[in-house]
Amino acid sequence: MVKSMYAFVREAWKRPEKSEVAELLWNRMQVWRREGSVVRVERPTRIDRARSLGYKAKQGIAVARVQVRRGGRRASRYVRARRSARMGKNRLTAGKSIQRIAEERASKKFPNMEVLNSYWVGQDGKLKYYEVILVDGHHPSIRSDKNLAWLANPTHRGRAERGKTSAGLKGRGMLYRGRGTEKTRPSIRSHANQGK
Repeated sequence: MVKSMYAFVREAWKRPEKSEVAELLWNRMQVWRREGSVVRVERPTRIDRARSLGYKAKQGIAVARVQVRRGGRRASRYVRARRSARMGKNRLTAGKSIQRIAEERASKKFPNMEVLNSYWVGQDGKLKYYEVILVDGHHPSIRSDKNLAWLANPTHRGRAERGKTSAGLKGRGMLYRGRGTEKTRPSIRSHANQGK
């Protein structure tokens, strides 16, 4: 069986620290750190992942690389009499994933475009980097594309902010149906936040 080019790219990105991608990533981080937090890129870093998430090299589609800080929530210390272990300061998990934050920042930077999806491209000690696929739903080439024309519908405005992307659905507990997800629909808040 003949392997496609995408299969080789996918294989290299499976465990980047153990492949030839490691050194390439290390060199890229030096440059990425000095760039802005939301930067438009010419072409996707991981073409296999981008294509599987709906990217096409055509007008009306853009890719932005977003850097977001790593780690849990930064919560201030209580000035109260209680045991430090009971303060609930150190292991607080944010309500949103870092990937969702990256998608929202890209959406804010490009207000005429909608977030289609996003994927991880690297991380260092302080930052995580995601590439976000953005689509202009009103561009003629997108309107005539049977796979992407749905983004022109006004119901899809603000997808990233409303948790309608893959990362958003996962964070809302809606990516999978079945046992344990009964209280996530129609929304987390409709069931008194019991869904998470």
